[in-house]
Amino acid sequence: MAAHTLVIKSTTGATEPEKTNQAFTVATAALAAGVEVSVWLTGESVYLAVPGRASDIALEHAVEMAALVDIVLSEGTLTACTQCVARRGLSQADLLPGVRIAGAPVFVEEITADSVQALVY
Repeated sequence: MAAHTLVIKSTTGATEPEKTNQAFTVATAALAAGVEVSVWLTGESVYLAVPGRASDIALEHAVEMAALVDIVLSEGTLTACTQCVARRGLSQADLLPGVRIAGAPVFVEEITADSVQALVY
């Protein structure tokens, strides 16, 4: 990983739009600042990895969720939790291109690396 890496875990979705949007706003701000970013989708957030579902989250005075997801996908890493995906009956074929599916061991590896800051929303 780069000299400075930010790992963000998003645990919410459409039911908590402010929290969900904030996670991605921070992620994209960090990317704009040149920080390596890895966003993990857990719980209801995994639906953000399904084509068209990010548009379900609308929030006044905020960048559209679909645009934020696209930025993370193009400039960072977007990972959906293995168990969370399975619990929702989803598979890799159901997710946006570029989204990886990984579990807790990979998350722990990322957050315990040198020069990593982890945030949970």
